Amino acid sequence: MRDQYHYPLPLDPSEGTIYIHSEEIAPETTFLPHSHPWGQLNMVDAGVVELSVGGQLFLSPPQYAIWIPPDVEHTSYSRQRVAYRAVYVNRDWASNLPDEPCMLMVSPLIRAIIADFGARQVDHPRTPADRRMARVLVDQLALAEPLAAYLPSTSDPMLVPILEALQADPANNDTLAQWARRRHTTERTLARRCQKALSMSFSDWRSRLRFLASLGMLKKGLSVKEVALELGYSSSSAFITLFRRHAGTSPEQYRRARGLKEGRTLE
Repeated sequence: MRDQYHYPLPLDPSEGTIYIHSEEIAPETTFLPHSHPWGQLNMVDAGVVELSVGGQLFLSPPQYAIWIPPDVEHTSYSRQRVAYRAVYVNRDWASNLPDEPCMLMVSPLIRAIIADFGARQVDHPRTPADRRMARVLVDQLALAEPLAAYLPSTSDPMLVPILEALQADPANNDTLAQWARRRHTTERTLARRCQKALSMSFSDWRSRLRFLASLGMLKKGLSVKEVALELGYSSSSAFITLFRRHAGTSPEQYRRARGLKEGRTLE
């Protein structure tokens, strides 16, 4: 495991409006606790980034971004190689963005602006046209609906063993009623605790977990059918439906858009 401190920006917040940084983060890399005078939008083009802010864990697949306001301490960890991008926003412009850490949906327009800056190797806007584009980018972020977390965690003693078991084996198809019997409670009580602690149902949480697990499998080169079987589905169609619901595209379209190739097998 590699420990790192955060990327030192070559630009002071008083000298610019936004700053864009891209890098490939090696597997098993931890960024130690740190904060920035900038607000920070954390994005990935491939892989999943994990950030811990104030004890809360955020996991973000490619179509979401994690927003951290200025001066908020955080740490991050990457299990796999991650194609990472960060958009740093100065304090004045960040005042229009959420004042609490959250997830934001990355719209096609947001991604297109960041991709354009990257293609032209523009790390911060210097021309009037680029400054206008940066303003559109931040305005679009301000319009994005904030989400508390894509895959929330909890310290609820009744739920922790269940969620840990599912994370260890996303293919587990046990029903909420079966888990309730093991925990010596009722299905209704367990459902209520899921909703209160996670702000979502048990089935929605497991669906999100499986979606995150599928991203790593697709990156390794498993076929859609193989991923479906590894995640406990009896057919590809159910997995494709799940993937479309979370990614807004099919697994094959997702793979092609990121240049991922089929052909390897799960280790």
